[in-house]
Amino acid sequence: MNKAITCVIALLVAATVAHAAQKKTSPKGKKSAPNPAFAKVEDVPGLPRVLLIGDSISIGYTVPVRDLLKGKANVHRIPVNGGPTINGLKNLDAWLGSSKWDVIHFNWGLHDLKYMGSNNENRADPKSSDSHQQVPLPDYERHLRQLVDRLKMTGAKLIWRNTTPIPEGSAGRVPGDEVKYNEAAARVMKEAGVITEDLYQHSLAGPRNIQLPANVHYSAQGYQYLAQHVAAAIEAQLPKKEAAPR
Repeated sequence: MNKAITCVIALLVAATVAHAAQKKTSPKGKKSAPNPAFAKVEDVPGLPRVLLIGDSISIGYTVPVRDLLKGKANVHRIPVNGGPTINGLKNLDAWLGSSKWDVIHFNWGLHDLKYMGSNNENRADPKSSDSHQQVPLPDYERHLRQLVDRLKMTGAKLIWRNTTPIPEGSAGRVPGDEVKYNEAAARVMKEAGVITEDLYQHSLAGPRNIQLPANVHYSAQGYQYLAQHVAAAIEAQLPKKEAAPR
């Protein structure tokens, strides 16, 4: 086989591979744009540093909280969905890093009380005899104590954000379980002297339809509403600026 034929074959093969790769990524395979909640935050010198830890609800209010606290605080968040307390125990040291935090606003719960299948299938039917909660209530309370002990070591002001409501029809979750988990968390926070932000009650008292139907998540309006409460709770705990000398 001469060189000219070899080159033609190579070009055809390359074109075929490129076409196959293009088919894999467009249009359905096209990667979605990065979530701005996970964008790297460049600290403004002199402003307090805040860390948000939490689930997808916290992801939803991250950007509005940053906007509301612009010029007042550098608002960071963990680079993932915080998931259940078992994830927190595994990853908290890495999430905290070696940076100094002035305020840490944190939550676990919606994933702990979620039902899993016998092989840990996500959001299993709670009525099924072989389903189980991802983290049973006694373990949840014990895990929270361990997590709070670690968070207190940072010296940051801590704000616990309780678990938001579970509407009827939410897959893999039972309405009312969040109340039981919040009660357990309240015991832990009271013993540890940690402030609680009652986003559960704020959500119930908010405008109608801020939460999606049969879903634990919120509309854009809903996340903006939650962010106002979160930002206010954080701002109240920011270090006070020293008065300028007269």
